[in-house]
Amino acid sequence: MVQRSKIWANIDWVTVLLYLVLVFMGWFNIYAAVYDSDHQSIFDISQRYGKQLLWIGAGAALAIIIMSIETNFYVFFSYVIYGVMVFLLLLVLLIANEVNGARSWLEIGGFKIQPSEFAKFATALALARYMSTFDFKLKDFKSLAIMALIIFTPAALILLQNDTGSALVYFSFVLVLFREGLSGLVLFLGTLVATLFILALILSNFTLILVLLGAGVLMYLILNPKFNQFLRVLMFFAGGVLLAFLLNAIMGRKYESADVVIFGTVLGALGTLVYSLQKKFKSYVVISLFFIGSVAFTNSVGYAFDNILEPHHQVRIKELLGIESNPYGAGYHVNQSKIAIGSGGMWGKGYLNGTQTKFNFVPEQSTDFIFCTVGEEWGFAGTFIVIALFVFFLSRLVWLAERQRSVFSRIYGYSVAVILFFHFMVNIGMTVGIMPVIGIPLPFFSYGGSSLWSFTILLFIFIRLDASRLENFRDSRNA
Repeated sequence: MVQRSKIWANIDWVTVLLYLVLVFMGWFNIYAAVYDSDHQSIFDISQRYGKQLLWIGAGAALAIIIMSIETNFYVFFSYVIYGVMVFLLLLVLLIANEVNGARSWLEIGGFKIQPSEFAKFATALALARYMSTFDFKLKDFKSLAIMALIIFTPAALILLQNDTGSALVYFSFVLVLFREGLSGLVLFLGTLVATLFILALILSNFTLILVLLGAGVLMYLILNPKFNQFLRVLMFFAGGVLLAFLLNAIMGRKYESADVVIFGTVLGALGTLVYSLQKKFKSYVVISLFFIGSVAFTNSVGYAFDNILEPHHQVRIKELLGIESNPYGAGYHVNQSKIAIGSGGMWGKGYLNGTQTKFNFVPEQSTDFIFCTVGEEWGFAGTFIVIALFVFFLSRLVWLAERQRSVFSRIYGYSVAVILFFHFMVNIGMTVGIMPVIGIPLPFFSYGGSSLWSFTILLFIFIRLDASRLENFRDSRNA
């Protein structure tokens, strides 16, 4: 057993140094984003940059406390921590006041805390604990169901708080499962669903059916190039379309031609499915089910988009996909952010010299859009350095996760990496207009105590686990 005094010697100081560099770079950029000539001291706690320094100090204290706790604590109390966070999320729904359309904050004696931020590390602990148990089998339905319950219970509660951005972060946990052996088919299906969702928004139903038919024909030819069988499939589809037009004529041409064609292709796919089942053509069965499922899904997208997503999220997605364009309305944030980043050129305008910043053209510039401050004042060179630091930092976390001897530590390490990656990718993506604006912070950069502390706790629990990787402590799989 490694002595407690040796734990500090085993810390991965490269990761700690990267954390400190990112945190203090964030602090200096918050100072630039909300700079006030009447409060020039960066230590002025009446301003955001002064408060951020206090939160950095508190974060350092949290890190020291985390490093002083035995690793077995995080293993054996993971479910308790998760349960407490789920309870706090429920409490938010019951007693929290609404702020900017969302009910996300608990206020205790004038101090505000956002449980949705802290629930991320709690979910990572619970997932690592469950996946490291002896009877866990990734391909077992019961195991998959319990994992889904662990991941999506806090996500659902956060969604009820009207904080869609934070809820979407929990989908990043799915990436951890691929490292543990989940089939790549799940990732393919997820990508397919996302692609169909986007196509359903930007194309008409008739055009989308033609695209799906083209994809289906190509798949039929690739998987079974026998012409006589393919001809039968074409006959089923042609017959289905003719039958649909006949039924529409009997009903007095009640439906538009495009809708009739869509219905006819579904009839054709059903006929192909029955024929393929009888002849035991497995590839044709899969393609027919794919086509029918795709048509059903794409025709339900409009309803889901209009009735489930919030109006401001609908507008932002339409802006991103080019369906609508309103640079002075919903697209204002992103448009001003891109102007700020672009105006920085190669080397930037210089620290504290950002005109977009000084005149408050970019809303939420110290929180969600902190990256545009980097782009304006430090230029392409500065943004490249920040992105390179994050990439190196995330790569380091993956490397640390791979060297763990405990299943629990490895899974938790990958959870840390994917959560930070999701925040990094989406936050920077939305500031340059390639991701929808969903309001999530850039790790260690954005202003806010809850986000900084939650990321600090998330990271330093893993650093503590890594520092003890040579210990012979028992994880739940070996218990």
